[in-house]
Amino acid sequence: MSQIKIAGATVNQTPLDWKSNLAHILDAIAEAKTNGVQILCFPELAITSYNCEDLFLTYWLPKKASDQLKVIIPHTDGITVAVGLPVRLNTLLYNCVCMIKDGEILGFTAKQFLARDGVHYEPRWFDPWPANEVTSLEFDGKMYPFGDITYDLHGIKIGFEICEDAWRGDARPGYRLCDRKVDLIMNPSASHFAMAKSKIREDLVTESTLKFNCTYLFCNLLGNEAGRMIYDGETIIAKSGKIIAKNPLLSFEDFNLTIATVDFQDDSNNQYTPYLHHYDKNVEFADATSLALFDYMRKVKSQGFVLSLSGGADSAACAVLVAQMVRRGIAQLGPERFLNKLGFKDVFDLSSAYLEKDILAHILHTAYQSSNNSSKDTLESAQYLATSLGASFYQWEIASEVDSYTSKIEKAIGRTLNWEKDDIALQNIQARSRSPIIWLLANLKNALLLTTSNRSEGDVGYTTMDGDTSGSIAPIAGVDKYFILQWLKWAEKALTYPGLNKVNALQPSAELRPSEQSQTDEQDLMPYSVIVEIERHAIRDGRDPVSIYHIMQEEGKIADEILKGYIIKFFKLWSRNQWKRERLAPSFHLDEFNVDPKTWYRFPIVSASFEEELDALNHL
Repeated sequence: MSQIKIAGATVNQTPLDWKSNLAHILDAIAEAKTNGVQILCFPELAITSYNCEDLFLTYWLPKKASDQLKVIIPHTDGITVAVGLPVRLNTLLYNCVCMIKDGEILGFTAKQFLARDGVHYEPRWFDPWPANEVTSLEFDGKMYPFGDITYDLHGIKIGFEICEDAWRGDARPGYRLCDRKVDLIMNPSASHFAMAKSKIREDLVTESTLKFNCTYLFCNLLGNEAGRMIYDGETIIAKSGKIIAKNPLLSFEDFNLTIATVDFQDDSNNQYTPYLHHYDKNVEFADATSLALFDYMRKVKSQGFVLSLSGGADSAACAVLVAQMVRRGIAQLGPERFLNKLGFKDVFDLSSAYLEKDILAHILHTAYQSSNNSSKDTLESAQYLATSLGASFYQWEIASEVDSYTSKIEKAIGRTLNWEKDDIALQNIQARSRSPIIWLLANLKNALLLTTSNRSEGDVGYTTMDGDTSGSIAPIAGVDKYFILQWLKWAEKALTYPGLNKVNALQPSAELRPSEQSQTDEQDLMPYSVIVEIERHAIRDGRDPVSIYHIMQEEGKIADEILKGYIIKFFKLWSRNQWKRERLAPSFHLDEFNVDPKTWYRFPIVSASFEEELDALNHL
């Protein structure tokens, strides 16, 4: 046959949720069969989910995955299905795809290159499979081929590149598959979301079709699978350097099929899609984070979110992202399915003209916690935003708690605290005094407390441990403050959140010093645009202070001595605050890099703080 109907099935899976994971796979197979699909590809490790972490080191989890595979096999009558799972061969564990046709296993293809950089730690759990090697595996009492396998089906040859395999340049398996004259390469992936990454994947897939003279199918996981990583569910089918089919990303559905009929012999019969993706980072950030919050909330069976709404940019961004979660969820699933997935069956009047606000009032609880240094402007900003969104809003003062703590310590140490000597301590006690009561509200509401830290604050430790760092999840910790500030201005207009008007008119400030000091974040630190640039050079690109100085000096935007001071300040604050980053709430990976030591960037908690490197910069 020259014309074959192929499809990718993206699925939203969860570690250890065997029942739901299996249901998503079986439902996708059933829908594919209804649509006449002949070859169906699921993402990498679809049976277990990708982020099982050290559970992969156990013997029971791969065995349980094999038991799930046995349940799937009878459902493949009349279709060919490729599904990912971990498989133990002797004592070693491999990341595999099982190829099944008409209820019979054809073989197991093992991943050859393991992802080991950034957020990936695959070599901790899996072993790579050698190119061109094939052996046998006993499964359920029968022997099957295992390894680097090419399949002959429906008159075409099929091979696999499993996620990282495709990103290894000249060493990638695609070249060997091309030598074997493979017609279709399928790439089951667990490729984490990052803004602007979709365009990179499109280029990889379309260029691969030309390099290897084949049709190429890329199929990715979907959703916030295990807490930190977000998967966009992207599926791309391409041939002759052009896209035949591609799906909308970041869906709230449990699974999605992307189907294409491909003529493998006569290219003139193929219908190519002039797919135009605008790659707007503002849209991608809103879509990814709202889906991540939805999955996180429902998977941990929470009843909503609690947020200390300061009236400033960071907490406002968190509030709008929850509102966007509700808006997008209702639009994609319909009110009833959206609420059922959250566990709110029969709670709301679905005919209400204010359903979106009704839901926000039920699941988003905000509080403005004023100190003696809080301003009228931030109170008005917080209340205006909460009211416009429909979120519940509380207001209380923490002055008595702060006075209680400070009077006790003054009595203990025998002196009065003052701003000249005790600036940081007096700022921190205000932030810490807010934590117990907002946690109390979260406990009462059985809700997740949102941490409002951004990546720029994480870089330099501009945050109070056990104060504004308190929380269950940090939605915006993966992006910098400079991005957040411009995103809020965009969201006010593009997403129609007029309640951001007052937030966007304010200068970012912690409001922890007396008002006459006119405290602002950038006066305490440096311009956020500068933090972003130093961060990219230092953290993303791994450059030393002197190299960064020379690069930024050439740009001529900042006077030399001021630039030196900024770079020195960044590196000193960065190195002394690693302990804070170790304790921050889990965050979503959203950009090309992040500073979370449990995922992208590990740094020693104790170090010499770049003493020699900064001394070299000082002597330039």
